[in-house]
Amino acid sequence: MSSPLRRLIAHTSEHRRTVWLASACSVLNKLFDLAPPGLIGMAIDVVVKREDSLIAAWGFPDPVDQLMVLTVLTVAVWAAESFFEYAFGVLWRNLAQTVQHELRLEAYGHIQDLDMAWYADQSKGELMSVLNDDVNQLERFLDGGANDILQVVTTAIAVSITFFFFSPIVAMAAIAPVPFVIGGSFWFQGRIAPRYLEVRDKVAKLNATLASNLEGIATIKAFVTEDRELNRLRSASDAYREANRGAIRLSAAFSPLIRMIIVVGFTATMLGGGWLALNGQMEVGVYAVLVFLTQRLLWPLICLGSTFDLYQRAMASTSRVLDLVDTPVLIVDGKEVAQDRVRGDIVFEDVRFAYPDREPLLDRFNLTVPAGKTTAIVGHTGSGKTTLVRLLLRFFDPQAGRVTMGGLDVRELQLGELRRAIGMVSQQTILFPGSVRDNIAYARPEATADEVEAAAQAAEAHEFVSQLPQGYDTIPGESGLKLSGGQRQRLTIARAVLDGAPILVLDEATSAVDNETEAALQRSLATLSKGRTALVIAHRLSTIRNADQIVVLDAGCVAEKGTHDELVALGGLYSRLWAVQTGVAA
Repeated sequence: MSSPLRRLIAHTSEHRRTVWLASACSVLNKLFDLAPPGLIGMAIDVVVKREDSLIAAWGFPDPVDQLMVLTVLTVAVWAAESFFEYAFGVLWRNLAQTVQHELRLEAYGHIQDLDMAWYADQSKGELMSVLNDDVNQLERFLDGGANDILQVVTTAIAVSITFFFFSPIVAMAAIAPVPFVIGGSFWFQGRIAPRYLEVRDKVAKLNATLASNLEGIATIKAFVTEDRELNRLRSASDAYREANRGAIRLSAAFSPLIRMIIVVGFTATMLGGGWLALNGQMEVGVYAVLVFLTQRLLWPLICLGSTFDLYQRAMASTSRVLDLVDTPVLIVDGKEVAQDRVRGDIVFEDVRFAYPDREPLLDRFNLTVPAGKTTAIVGHTGSGKTTLVRLLLRFFDPQAGRVTMGGLDVRELQLGELRRAIGMVSQQTILFPGSVRDNIAYARPEATADEVEAAAQAAEAHEFVSQLPQGYDTIPGESGLKLSGGQRQRLTIARAVLDGAPILVLDEATSAVDNETEAALQRSLATLSKGRTALVIAHRLSTIRNADQIVVLDAGCVAEKGTHDELVALGGLYSRLWAVQTGVAA
């Protein structure tokens, strides 16, 4: 695998022009920044040599005129330096913001395309760490670190050329520490890179712990486990702190060591250049320029430690972000448009399916869901009810067999077309940021107020929504915490009603509702499923007793099939479940 930097450059190739322009401004800014020592040397030359100075050779014999020329040059140099500093600041910072923005969106967009099996192995906190912390770490490097590296390189080249022009002997002494500084920097880079990968891993685990605890705060309070969770967070935070300490110890040692190497070059310039000046072998102005330039060359190298530190953090983060972006998408999009296919029968043909590292849940499974009818699926937990919905929506693909819609394998349909044809209400109620109206109209944001209200009425939600402080404009809070479980479920049902998809799927939709809401849903189920193919998964059998077809699953197989009355009369598994739920069984 190529280095993180090469991967990043390849990944942001469309910004190459901006990178070159920003780099040019950084280089020009540093060149003008190096000019003042030359101006100081020229000023000393004017005072010492007067009519024989360098500026006098330009046609300005009068020392006063020479000083005026120096003044104009100084203003021009400082103006140019300031302009290019402004230019590279704007270019690099905007580039950093743009790359950060695009990488975050690309990573998140790619995450949305990944299959649900991939999600099963991920932590929400770790994904948040990649999308926020790691992307921001890269932004911080592009914001300042790239410019620092360019300016150090520019300084080294420009000053070295100047030194060799005036005095190769002094130049050799001045730049002698540079190979040691560069070698030390690469040694430092190799040693600290794995430490920062460990730091990024620890912060991801810390974020995962925080996200899990914040999401489960009600459970933590209910079981009085605040101290236990605080200790768990303390352990994760300590691991992150210790990982950082290891990196900090190495990082902090870099600058002092490099400083002692640099002082050798600085003193060599003062002594060697001073000796040549005292013996008349070097102009005083030239000596002053070299002393100042030595400081400009060597002291910025001290900052290489912090710059490489920032670089390595950024490269560790870049690897994590691009590894996420490069994760292969296993659910391949089809090419066929659904059109009338979604109004045909849904058929599971000889389906074999197993979750990763588990025994097959379905094996040669066959079932037909008739178009325009309501089919209910019941059975014990783990019998495969929800799995059928996941296969229909292509959250997973079967290992054998196929799922068809109107005779066409769903794998051949465009994913967007397939999923838009299905209105889904799951047992896990999800409300998004925004008002009650926004959440009902989630699938159809262009819906009118009357359409939203009609959907709420169909889902028996209009009455309680009307009593909220701002009615349909009420913000239900984070994940709908200001509402009861039953109220949240009614809103998600209203969302599916408004969606108007030809296929309606209710996956344990009554699991979080009270008896009154369940009765209301039972009354309106005929209305909700009118003209649609409805697939209803339920534990509460009273909700689906009027379904056109009830399918009983047991251990991944169809154990029984028929209407409510037929299955009760059959005296099998369904009959026993019904007896238990109605209190008839002992």
